[in-house]
Amino acid sequence: MKTSYLLGFLGALLCVQASATPFHFDEASYREQVKTLASDAFEGRGPLSRGEQLTIDYLEKTYRAMGLQPGFGDSYIQAVPMAKISANQQMQLKIGNMMFANGRDFTARTEQVVPKVTLDDSELVFAGYGINAPEYGWNDYEGVDVAGKTVIVLVNDPGFATQEPGIFKGNAMTYYGRWTYKYEEAARQGAKGVFIVHETAPAAYGWNVVQSSNTNSKYTLVDDNHNLSHVGVMGWMQHGVAQQVFKAAGLDFEQLKRQALLPGFKAVPLPLKASLTLDNTIELATSHNVAGLLPGTEHPDEWLVMHAHWDHLGKTLVDGKEAIYHGAVDNASGVAGVLALAQHFKGLKGAAAPKRSILFASFTAEENGLLGAQFFAEHPPVPTKQLVALLNIDGMNVGKATSYVLRYGDGVSQLEHYLAEAAKGQGRSIKPDPRPQNGLMFRSDHFALAKEGVPGLLFLSLGDTDPDYIAHKYHQPADRYEASWDLGGVAQDLSLMSDILDKLANNRDWPKWLEASDFKKRRAQDGR
Repeated sequence: MKTSYLLGFLGALLCVQASATPFHFDEASYREQVKTLASDAFEGRGPLSRGEQLTIDYLEKTYRAMGLQPGFGDSYIQAVPMAKISANQQMQLKIGNMMFANGRDFTARTEQVVPKVTLDDSELVFAGYGINAPEYGWNDYEGVDVAGKTVIVLVNDPGFATQEPGIFKGNAMTYYGRWTYKYEEAARQGAKGVFIVHETAPAAYGWNVVQSSNTNSKYTLVDDNHNLSHVGVMGWMQHGVAQQVFKAAGLDFEQLKRQALLPGFKAVPLPLKASLTLDNTIELATSHNVAGLLPGTEHPDEWLVMHAHWDHLGKTLVDGKEAIYHGAVDNASGVAGVLALAQHFKGLKGAAAPKRSILFASFTAEENGLLGAQFFAEHPPVPTKQLVALLNIDGMNVGKATSYVLRYGDGVSQLEHYLAEAAKGQGRSIKPDPRPQNGLMFRSDHFALAKEGVPGLLFLSLGDTDPDYIAHKYHQPADRYEASWDLGGVAQDLSLMSDILDKLANNRDWPKWLEASDFKKRRAQDGR
């Protein structure tokens, strides 16, 4: 290892940075917090579970002990009303004369708050990528009526499949490639059901992740019409199942996939019908966001948000045995990071104390579609025009320190300049998102705030320093706390975040969106 490289590492670990008061990493405290949050006793921190109660009690107690003020008026807790929907997992999907098994061949769920959702001989339509994007001159639904029907769509967007920079954003996923968008657009088109064809490369994860994320209880916020405007069946199907279905329909799936890459693609009806019944057990309940507030000394009405979602997948049955999804890296590591930063900033006194307020927060139900963040964005403790920026941790580098820091997004907001400056202060370089095709910009809680115009930075290291993580630990019971973790990466990244927070908390800057987007328009409406 070169001497300069070694010195850079040592500097990061010793927390040498531009901040007036360098961040000190209390490794023992951090380890104990992650170990506790990811323990069997917390049962995977599933929303609306015993694990949730233990988690929010733990966080509230910790914020109180630090001396932080309640983040939501007179409370550290923000109630998030939602529905827990548990579909009978014995369901089977019938297409033509073929029967497919839940979990193995397909998954299906709903956000409609009703006891039963059915596809009863529903007509099938292949709608390409299921995208309607006027700004890209693309409409997979043009000229076809899918009202009351079931659509089959491809995952990701045509840019990834073609790798052509001039098609969408090339290799970098747009929001049109996200599964959430596919369901939203199908609902706008009046479809009754959607099945996304899973393939590991464009989805960015294996079928095991789809299975674990969709075959247990799911959660949703509830509107005044019980979410009946949402698509009824939100499904995935294995790639091999899609091939089998299209062959039975007298069609070549792979050939149609290639045709779907052309802007003038026309949706193709399949001469088959689908039947499926979701028998749902519904529990209307309340989950919770948790936050502690450090008021600013000069501009207390201007807030920064330092956040990491507290929830994970809870526990469920795997092959007839109870399995706990501990979520140690995702995201007990992030929650403990927020607590460490809260402790640091609360300890700053006099001129070193932040001039702007900092909210140290953990939202619920990120794993179920950013629900806690969405509720927070729609019901913020102060108007969103008073939120300067959000820093969001969604899994820390629990391994060794690195010579670089990951940047998600390129030319999106001025927060990228803050990231680059803080990295330079540590002797680190900027490494662009190595997997822009995965769409991580749209897969964590900062995105919910971005839709309200608040710029954010994502700090995430899942799989970057541990290639085995995505394959065997991500959203699996194996994501456990390990005493062998080096934590050099945690030390340097928390130091970097501390530097960014320190600068934003003590200047008069309002970071701007750089690229034209709905986010930028929303911020402009707030006068920022």
